[in-house]
Amino acid sequence: MSTPQPDASRPSEVRAAEDRATPDNLLHTRNGTDVSPEDIVLAAGRDLTDRNLEWARRKLADEGPAALDKLLP
Repeated sequence: MSTPQPDASRPSEVRAAEDRATPDNLLHTRNGTDVSPEDIVLAAGRDLTDRNLEWARRKLADEGPAALDKLLP
């Protein structure tokens, strides 16, 4: 089985762009759904405990759905 080769017919700039990570300003952290305290806890890399869920509820109350955006790139 052979390994795929880059498409030589495409410009090298296009091939190079495909190999880079997506810039932060093009990433989207939410899909339009409501943000839950569980989402906040998991995005912060914490365990789903009562204490962390309460922290997330307070954070959501203070910052709204933007709280999730602040935790993710």
